[in-house]
Amino acid sequence: MEARLHMEMLPQPDPETCGPTALHAVYRYYGDDISLGRTVSEVPMLETGGTLAPLLACHALRRGYSAIVYTYDLQLVDPTWFLPGKADIRERLEAQMGVKRDPKLTTASRAYLEFLALGGELRYADLTSRLIRKYLLRSLPIITGLSATYLYGSAREFGPNADYDDVRGESAGHFVVLCGYNRENRTVLVADPLKTKPGTEKPNYEVSIDRVICSILLGVLTYDGNLLVLAPREEKKGTARVHAHRR
Repeated sequence: MEARLHMEMLPQPDPETCGPTALHAVYRYYGDDISLGRTVSEVPMLETGGTLAPLLACHALRRGYSAIVYTYDLQLVDPTWFLPGKADIRERLEAQMGVKRDPKLTTASRAYLEFLALGGELRYADLTSRLIRKYLLRSLPIITGLSATYLYGSAREFGPNADYDDVRGESAGHFVVLCGYNRENRTVLVADPLKTKPGTEKPNYEVSIDRVICSILLGVLTYDGNLLVLAPREEKKGTARVHAHRR
């Protein structure tokens, strides 16, 4: 069985804009004609560079999309918040900010509070090939924040220019779009906004599902480690351009 979505990914304008560029590719997939420049200018960026999945989701929610985030970041959430009888996640995030004074945690928490206030849905579930396949077979692309270091098998990165440095470097976060799945080969089709990357300069390429899952889970090192699924609400579905085939 194969799912393959028609995803046109433009190159990210600079090293920090992988998130808005991935979001723009999903907008294009759904027939939303917003420009890349406008998307980049409207998505909030962090002082330390880059952005967060809930900030991408907030932009989409304001444009009339539904948004689901699956998080694996245990720096940010506690597994017990998602048990039956559900805690008020907004209240728990607020309480956590009151006792943990980490600036990155505060920034991420505020982003998720805004995401929830706008009607986004936060989920916690085992990250499996079945979960990824479920959305792709429904013609829904998945934006994911992951570890580029693990995905590419490259050296860690150091400094303002993200130079490869195996001693001083740190794991680098990145956003890509998962847009296809080959069950027989156990590969995922990745649409990547980074033009020059180890191994290939093609925007779309196949990677083993195991490597993708590991890359997503290791994304927690940079407050990534998530899946973002966007879909047009009912009134927008008539304009969506969905190109997929299954076999």
